[in-house]
Amino acid sequence: MPEEGLLPQLKRLVVGRPIPSHLAHHERLSRATGLAVLSSDALSSVAYATEEVLRVLVLVGVGSLWLAGPIAFAIALILAVVVFSYRQTIYAYPSGGGAYIVAKDNLGETAALTAAASLLIDYVLTVAVSIAAGVAALTSAVPQLDPYRVELALAFVLVLVIGNLRGIRESGRIFAIPTYFFVVAILALLAVGAWHVLTGTVHAVHTVSPVQPEGKTLTLFLLLTAFSNGCTAMTGVEAVSNGVPAFKPPESRNAAATMLMMLVLAVTMFLGITLLAHAYQIVPSQTETVISQLARGILGSRGVPYYLVQAGTMLILVLAANTAYADFPRLSSILARDGYMPRQFMNQGDRLAFSNGIIGLSVLAGVLLVIFGGDTHALIPLYMIGVFVSFTLSQAGMVVHWRRLGGSRWRTSAAVNGIGAVVTGLVLLIVGATKATEGAWIVMVLIPLIVVLCRTTRRHYAGVAAQLTLRGWEPSAPKENTVVVPISGMQRAVVEALEYARTLSHDVRAVYVNIDPAATAQLQAQWSHYGNGLPLIVLDSPYRSLMEPLLEYIDQIRTHHAGDYLTVVLPEFVPARWWHHLFHNQRALLIKGALLFAPNTVVTSVPFHLRR
Repeated sequence: MPEEGLLPQLKRLVVGRPIPSHLAHHERLSRATGLAVLSSDALSSVAYATEEVLRVLVLVGVGSLWLAGPIAFAIALILAVVVFSYRQTIYAYPSGGGAYIVAKDNLGETAALTAAASLLIDYVLTVAVSIAAGVAALTSAVPQLDPYRVELALAFVLVLVIGNLRGIRESGRIFAIPTYFFVVAILALLAVGAWHVLTGTVHAVHTVSPVQPEGKTLTLFLLLTAFSNGCTAMTGVEAVSNGVPAFKPPESRNAAATMLMMLVLAVTMFLGITLLAHAYQIVPSQTETVISQLARGILGSRGVPYYLVQAGTMLILVLAANTAYADFPRLSSILARDGYMPRQFMNQGDRLAFSNGIIGLSVLAGVLLVIFGGDTHALIPLYMIGVFVSFTLSQAGMVVHWRRLGGSRWRTSAAVNGIGAVVTGLVLLIVGATKATEGAWIVMVLIPLIVVLCRTTRRHYAGVAAQLTLRGWEPSAPKENTVVVPISGMQRAVVEALEYARTLSHDVRAVYVNIDPAATAQLQAQWSHYGNGLPLIVLDSPYRSLMEPLLEYIDQIRTHHAGDYLTVVLPEFVPARWWHHLFHNQRALLIKGALLFAPNTVVTSVPFHLRR
């Protein structure tokens, strides 16, 4: 077995050894691992959802912060409606019931592509927002790191790329421990905080650099804005429904159970954080997260327990982006299979991961983090449009699905999904109205643009297939083949190229461009000995150009032999070291580029490998 080069060895070190395709079933997720891999986004969003509500309410005044509680209960109720709606989708679509699949089956192409575009944007923003929030948790605990937010965010993206390129099972192992560490840390924090509340030992938290009230009027629009900010707690719910095939058998039952566990944990933590934030009189800060302030207030100091809570929050927020890494590549592969995205997204890498989707997601999220300076609050307004577009289309599609399927209980099932569609549709309208001027208009423009790009891609593949089909094709008369061998002198590489050319056709012509009469005379003298009876065509070049006379001669042959093949054989020696290419011209490469789009023209190289 030949020794691997440096790059393949480096790839094996980072990604791991290839996994055979027949072992794909061993890469499935259990309920515990599935909760970590597919629910980390929904669970982690509780770390910043309360803060986003408070940052709106505080603009009226500190006295309005109590409204965060009723808003949180409304969001928790809607979250429960969405989860139970998606549980039906899981059983109806055991092969993966993402919004794209459901809308495609029940609502048509336009709705399906709208859902797909919304989800793709949502997944990119999930990575950017989660990592930015994770970095905020880190800088809250270690303020000295705040100037390096973008660099830290990009480093976390790199960690996620490596983890996911190693494959599903290993990424699940990597992310399970931080997910459960965060859940235990937050539940313990809430338990201690609740004990302080019950025993009357609560002390108000001193907020450093608080967000200053602006004396705004408490209007319905402002309340709806706070509500739409808090709806970030519902992001990531669809991930389990998308990832049903990734679970161990029975897939649907395991996925449904995982979604129920996610609901219980997310609602408990979200409501607990919101209610304790009110009990401890927490005001949103410019430099410290609400979770950090809550941990300080409940635990009493910045000791080891405080840093454990912050470490768990940072890890879950960063690793929550893994939900997008599980679903963005899978959705991209489905779209590519249907012809709406480049076929490269269908390819699985050595570790059974959709590597191109993983890398594409990472690049897009990294660009967003750089553009927005790693600021969570700047990214949030872009975040929820795509989420609720996909929610609404998916639930509306399920209503059509149950009606078409029929049966004794179709009305009950349709009613559950119908309620989900109405609720998420109303939330979508609220989010769109309150966030459009804050940057959500960008997503509103991107969604139809992506739909147009998907349709353009589909038309391209359909056009290619129509031209390549053998339907109605009849064999034509045999064609002739004229072989041209451009040469720059007599040497071993040229002789071997000429020998190869003789095997292709009886019409082989060596072509030399005359820019130096002395060199031309020397070549003609050698030709009688080394040319082996082949004709030598000498082209004059009064302006010392090598390419123009050659290309004109090739055009003449194509005109004279219209419809026949023309093969250009290029003698090309291969240096022993990559850097030796710097010492040689790239004439063969220029010829290949010039003839790339020429009809009925084949360009081939005959390599001559130089020894070290």
